[in-house]
Amino acid sequence: MARIIIVDDDEIVGEIARDALVANGHGAGHVTSAAEAYRVIKARRPDLLILDCNMPDMSGLVLLRELRNSPVFCDLPVMMLTARRGEQDVGLAMFEGANAYVKKPFDPDELAFRVDELLATLPKPTGKR
Repeated sequence: MARIIIVDDDEIVGEIARDALVANGHGAGHVTSAAEAYRVIKARRPDLLILDCNMPDMSGLVLLRELRNSPVFCDLPVMMLTARRGEQDVGLAMFEGANAYVKKPFDPDELAFRVDELLATLPKPTGKR
């Protein structure tokens, strides 16, 4: 079971993603802004962050860049979940440090599968955080 934070300003999308991950055995929470996500991450680091690109307060890509520039969170796994569908968008997110990219609209079961697939490829935590 992984602890996952979903960051999406669309409440319905966040709930669908959260419900799919909880049904798949993960602990998942949903926040609606990048600023709120950063506060939650600092309070208790998740195993995975699922991040939308388009949010009103701060772009998900800006938050991703801040995380990658942070010595504490530079290795935090991040999956983008976004309506940005172009290959340039995917390339930019991967360049900024995303570990995976899922395009909206998404199938909840496929999201859960992709999360499990990503988590399986990550090094096991050493307990030193």
